[in-house]
Amino acid sequence: MNWKFLSKKKTDSAKPKKSKTREWVDALVFAAVAATIIRGLLFSAYAIPSGSMEGTELTGDYLFVSKFAYGPRMPITPLSIPFMEPVVHGIKTYISSLQLPYFRLPGLSDPKKGDIVVFNKPEEADAGIPVDQRTTLIKRCQAAPGDLLTIVNAQVYINGKAAVNAPNAQTSYTVVTDGQDINPQIFQDLHIEVRQQLAINTYEMIIPNQNLATLKGYSNIKSITPLVQPAGVVDPEIFPHDAKFKWNLDNFGPLVLPKKGWTVKLNDSTLTLYRRAIEVYEHNKVQTEGKDILINGQKADSYTFKMNYYWMMGDNRHDSLDSRFWGYVPEDHIIGKAIITWMSIDSTQDAFHKIRWNRILKPIN
Repeated sequence: MNWKFLSKKKTDSAKPKKSKTREWVDALVFAAVAATIIRGLLFSAYAIPSGSMEGTELTGDYLFVSKFAYGPRMPITPLSIPFMEPVVHGIKTYISSLQLPYFRLPGLSDPKKGDIVVFNKPEEADAGIPVDQRTTLIKRCQAAPGDLLTIVNAQVYINGKAAVNAPNAQTSYTVVTDGQDINPQIFQDLHIEVRQQLAINTYEMIIPNQNLATLKGYSNIKSITPLVQPAGVVDPEIFPHDAKFKWNLDNFGPLVLPKKGWTVKLNDSTLTLYRRAIEVYEHNKVQTEGKDILINGQKADSYTFKMNYYWMMGDNRHDSLDSRFWGYVPEDHIIGKAIITWMSIDSTQDAFHKIRWNRILKPIN
């Protein structure tokens, strides 16, 4: 009896084995695709280059930022070299002629007050840089869309209630000594920055809150008082850059944060406060003719916002360029939420003490 019909049919040609080169190419392609998906949709790594968040985040910290926390923002300039800075040695790594509309996938939540947020710098819109190629910044969200923001004597108020200050926030103080020099090691140990000498025995210093009592305890320290710009003093660098708003770093507002769907009545004052959002971020042509306000050539007495806007400030309040200077952060500028410090390097220390071991894999709050 012939049982051949029960046996597997043999193939004449075996599947060719991949060469070592082909295996390496496949592995590299897979790694590049996986890294692009992870970096684009899930997490990105960022470094802290400056001291605006000192106390909470330190210069030299390396962070993981969650993009799915607020929903991954889809690329606006899709023609760019992945994993590279927007400009390298003066050469752009992206093509700005093709820009896609802003779109964000669903996330776990919207940015909330108190979150530490990474976003693109709104001020660079003036240079014509595409949104997703602008400098990345990290600050704490102080106000959400629709909130009423006021700063009184350096304390932030949201909707009339004092906002919770960051546990490790810091600001400037006037320090008066008895004339004796302060040991420079004290500044290093207590993470104090001497900003300027105001008189022979008087200094402006940025001091972390948790180290105030220690510094006050030294015998040559006569007094330490908060340095606050008084209300009514106009700071010409502060948003909205108009003398009729007598605002400064420590006394600011009241100001309502624009919210998607919110309609504001337009007049001289509201146009000063909201013109940048209407014109620059929402791409309208704004003109004034006498007492009339024209939007896209049409007379308008109100405007309805198309996006949500946030207010971001550094925890190091007197050493932070933030929303007090350049205003609102539109939702299309937001990248993600800082969640963990995975590495921290102190460039001022020697090779044996550069790594801040106590900050490795430290959650951010």
